[in-house]
Amino acid sequence: MSAQESAPVHVEKNELFQVAPNFWNIRVNFKMFAGLVDLGSHMSLIRLTNGNFLAIDTVILTDHSRAEIDRLTDNGTKIEAVIGVHPFHTLAFPAFYETYPNAQYYGTPRHLRRLAQIPWAGSLEDCNIRKQWEPEVEMRIPAGAEFVNPLPESSNHFVSMFVFHRSSRTLHVDDTIIYGDHPGFLLKLIGFKHGTMAFQPSIKGAGLYPTVEAPFQFRDWMKTMLNDWNFDNICCAHSGVKIGGAHKQVLELVNAAEPLFNKLSEKNRKKNANNETPSSNHPNLNVSGDECG
Repeated sequence: MSAQESAPVHVEKNELFQVAPNFWNIRVNFKMFAGLVDLGSHMSLIRLTNGNFLAIDTVILTDHSRAEIDRLTDNGTKIEAVIGVHPFHTLAFPAFYETYPNAQYYGTPRHLRRLAQIPWAGSLEDCNIRKQWEPEVEMRIPAGAEFVNPLPESSNHFVSMFVFHRSSRTLHVDDTIIYGDHPGFLLKLIGFKHGTMAFQPSIKGAGLYPTVEAPFQFRDWMKTMLNDWNFDNICCAHSGVKIGGAHKQVLELVNAAEPLFNKLSEKNRKKNANNETPSSNHPNLNVSGDECG
């Protein structure tokens, strides 16, 4: 089935859904604006060849979803690590840690700053941690955007670490890419349709560094990722799962965004005459070629 023909796979909330062999995804409601808007969220479970599991992100579990995870992971004893890949996906971690305290927990620098009650095993800023499960599972941080200290916190939720499970050809990504499974009225208001893929809207605001180069650094990082990772499926936090044709649709998204990248670069040239990144950011982390191998 082609990218154009492949509709989102509707996944019931709070169900452990098998996307591909050894890869599962759980989707939950995440409501904002007094409960009027359901943006949704997700987590994934990857079974490694050693029989253990990686949990990518966390969600608030129901009794049913917890029982399903327990059944899959031998009551959590086979969860090797829990990895938080988005700086602002933090709310479910304390409860998840209480349920599964024996796993190793890794997060973004913001996870470590905000959730000191969790004994973190390390930060994803450390490339040795990102490389820990290669070649089975690869992790990369996009270029051109702030990962360590994204500001302003109220609106800059663009960047997240991408996770690729090679054997299932499945990509897990949070806010950076959104994919529509019957989008709610808020997304419909901005023209987002069922089966549509787009970059998170903050790409047009604070999502990328305010430099001339940043939009093209992000574009080139995406193209390199697409060249290196032959994924077929994608699980996006907001708000759907695409099985089959995902690589082609992400490639089409990147190519279609070329005018946007040019527009953002020109806007940055006019507004940021000195071509500087904010002093509170850490631009050297995400430059192209700094993915440590």
